[in-house]
Amino acid sequence: MDPIPNHRPARHDVDREAMPPVAMLLALCTFMCFAVLDTGAKYLVTAGYAAIFVVWCRFLSHTVISLVAFQGWRRADMYRMKNAPLQILRGLLLPATTLFNFLALRELQLAQTISIFLSVPMLVTAMAGPLLGEWAGPRRWAAIMVGFVGVLIVVRPGTDVFSLSIIWSILATVTYSLYSILTRNLAMQESQASLVFYSSIFATVLMAPPALIYGQMPSSLFDWVLLASLGVMGLGGHALLVKASRRASASKVAPFVYSQLLWMTALGYFVFGDVPDGWTILGASIICISGIYIMNRERQIARAERKAAAGG
Repeated sequence: MDPIPNHRPARHDVDREAMPPVAMLLALCTFMCFAVLDTGAKYLVTAGYAAIFVVWCRFLSHTVISLVAFQGWRRADMYRMKNAPLQILRGLLLPATTLFNFLALRELQLAQTISIFLSVPMLVTAMAGPLLGEWAGPRRWAAIMVGFVGVLIVVRPGTDVFSLSIIWSILATVTYSLYSILTRNLAMQESQASLVFYSSIFATVLMAPPALIYGQMPSSLFDWVLLASLGVMGLGGHALLVKASRRASASKVAPFVYSQLLWMTALGYFVFGDVPDGWTILGASIICISGIYIMNRERQIARAERKAAAGG
């Protein structure tokens, strides 16, 4: 859920090329990792582990793996911050997102949480105007409104479906949208290593006291492995996303985020026996169609701007 910016020079030609099969496979595996992460988290929180303890374990393992993967003992750029206030804010938004999501997973089906979460592209497009000056046109605003209808169908305010868990899931979507905007803002200022490291170290340090107070020792080897695997799945998904982005343009990789709905629905059925109802399927379909339209529209606009710049 946390795309890592790629600092290699942008390749504008890849947008005209067919997406390589290896990039498709990497993109599918990326969002499978994120789906497995949420499945493991749901298993743990429904088994009785405190959500904040599960979140802390997820970021603790993420931090340790990051230090090893980036050889933190010999890389000064990993600790350097050019914009400390925004780095700190970004570092707080990601654990907040994860905590809200894990709280929602105690009661909601995996298909429900991911259906709501897939409205992130719409929220980012709406927020990018006032926060980044990247204003959406009427077509994208129309798609945002359609996507919002899809969210309403999934959450169904005023019915028994609408609950505190739905609110946690909505909060997770909002905080992650803000996190994505900050990532976009900081991508050209900060190193990849620092963005990865600070997105986990703040959560590891700040959540340690309450996590140790409300946490409990895992009762089995399976639970130990599952807690440790959360960080592995998170960081593994990020690494695969970077590899996919180096083989295909971002506009081609981005729509594969919707494959996470299929992964989550399948895992929800096989692990928990959950079957989404017709309203959730309808709302999720509307959200996906709206999000894909927004991505395609932004791709067309970016291509037209590049063509105009080249012609000028």
